[in-house]
Amino acid sequence: MESGRWRGLSSVLSSLSLLCVLLDLQLDGVLGATPVEIEHHLEMGRKLLAAGQLAEALSHYHSAVEGDSKNYLTYYKRAAVFLAMGKSKSALPDLSQAIQLKPDFLAARLQRGNILLKQGSTQEAREDFQAVLKRSPNHEEAHDQLSKAEELELLQEEAHEAHHRGDYITTVQVLEKVIELSPWDPESRELRAECYIRLGDPRKAIMDLTPATRLRADNRAAFLKLSQLHYSLGDHHDSLNQIRECLKLDQDDKECFAHYKQVKKLSKQLDSAEELISEQRYQEAIEKYESVMRTEPNVAFYTNKAKERICFCLVKMKSAEEALDICSEAHQREPQNIHILRDRAEAYILLQEYEKGSSTLTDYYKMNRIFEPFHFVGINSRFFLRFSSVSAVEDYQEAREFDQDNQEIREGLDRAQKLLKQSRKRDYYKILGVSRSANKQEVIKAYRKLAQQWHPDNFQSEADKKEAEKKFIDIASAKEVLTDPEMRQKFDSGEDPLDPENQQGGGGGGSREWPFGFNPFEGGNFHFKFHYN
Repeated sequence: MESGRWRGLSSVLSSLSLLCVLLDLQLDGVLGATPVEIEHHLEMGRKLLAAGQLAEALSHYHSAVEGDSKNYLTYYKRAAVFLAMGKSKSALPDLSQAIQLKPDFLAARLQRGNILLKQGSTQEAREDFQAVLKRSPNHEEAHDQLSKAEELELLQEEAHEAHHRGDYITTVQVLEKVIELSPWDPESRELRAECYIRLGDPRKAIMDLTPATRLRADNRAAFLKLSQLHYSLGDHHDSLNQIRECLKLDQDDKECFAHYKQVKKLSKQLDSAEELISEQRYQEAIEKYESVMRTEPNVAFYTNKAKERICFCLVKMKSAEEALDICSEAHQREPQNIHILRDRAEAYILLQEYEKGSSTLTDYYKMNRIFEPFHFVGINSRFFLRFSSVSAVEDYQEAREFDQDNQEIREGLDRAQKLLKQSRKRDYYKILGVSRSANKQEVIKAYRKLAQQWHPDNFQSEADKKEAEKKFIDIASAKEVLTDPEMRQKFDSGEDPLDPENQQGGGGGGSREWPFGFNPFEGGNFHFKFHYN
């Protein structure tokens, strides 16, 4: 039994001996670097730093610090690399360690004081500058920086007093000077961002909060605020990116996660709606934009955007009347939106309303008179929305005033003006009472009905026959043009293919003639019977 104990003790001692050997080897590898090796790392770090290869230089300074953790210069030099890389927060611990190892190291104190001043830590910065001046009373840079630290303290106090009074304009003006002296101070930027928000300038608030997110190790509040600002401005993709940054810092953050769900849902709906439009699935796109308005009813941008795009879709679907109502509502919300003006102009063109005083305005007054005895006032506001600018030409003209260089608007205005000029002569769509989107079968159906109604044989007096003849000629001409694809295309572009002025060698008589130059109602006592199926 005694021998067993000795064997166990011997085994333990052997294990301890092996452990000591391993520890010794590790210490030799890490802490036991020779002065020559350390000097090599320092020299390589200096050369790489001079060459601008900062990451490689930092690696060598890391090795130098690990090789000799008691050398204040290695910490100072590594801090210089951190500063060159724009990592002032990483440089501070090295400068503090260098000062701890050598309290009279003035260069490190001055450098640390400069960083603290830029970070807005005026009291600590002032202590470093005063320590330098205590050992070197004539140190010019320390004197200048101490004055700046004292000035910064006064400005910070002034800014906070103005903010407390609710004087946000003065606060912004003072903080301009504060941030010039302390550009790495997140608190000053966050305070100015708050003032910009209260002054109604969220874009400037974003410009201050963006760097503030990098100036704090964990600035979830700034990421959340940035996301909310982007969201309120309609920048839903940027909003989504910022809220994801917040969740990277803490995936369980309740505020950030709740906002993330809302932004993600809305962003997906908006992207889906635009994809449907690109695929010309306009009805589905309308339904998706209606979902957008339900998802976010409180931010005006998204309702405005939805109304604008629904207006566009309805025009593409040639639902002119409905488009006119939605476009007019959208225009009232955004009077200077050229896309809404363009789309409403196209809706007016579909309705053949090229200038003021057209039939839709008459319809409004008729409807108003009809419903007035019943005190049905709801219809008034809905119809009135359509008459702030009731013509295709005027809407395109207004859009051009807002963007004179827009080629699409210029071409649209030119087309609307041609159609207006054309309508003052003969508008074949109006003659047959069909829309500009009517197909050939609808044109023929309308022609047959009107031809039967206005056939001259249906009238007794000579005057009535003459009037009917004129209308019958127009009806026949309209049918000829609108059932011939080539002639209809010319007419839709603003050219009347039956107008003598548009014919080669036309004399411009301007009188209405039968197609092919034959009038069955002139000369002789001929009577025609038309049979319609």
